[in-house]
Amino acid sequence: MADEQVHDVIERLVAEEHRLMELEDSGEATADDRTRLGEVRVQLDRFWDLLRQRRAERAAGRDPEDASLRDAGTVEEYEQ
Repeated sequence: MADEQVHDVIERLVAEEHRLMELEDSGEATADDRTRLGEVRVQLDRFWDLLRQRRAERAAGRDPEDASLRDAGTVEEYEQ
């Protein structure tokens, strides 16, 4: 997946996150909306991680295509 494709996925997820947050803020969110918001946030973390991996591979002189989308458990367990 090229950087542009990763950016496109991130942009779509951010747009969905904002829409769901607006529903939550207005009090119109359903339980399904809240569940989806959590899923979207995990997916965002995974794709941001992929983008960071690709940049690190490139900076190290390696092929960014060697980066891979890590599972949610791995990404969510990172210490900030």
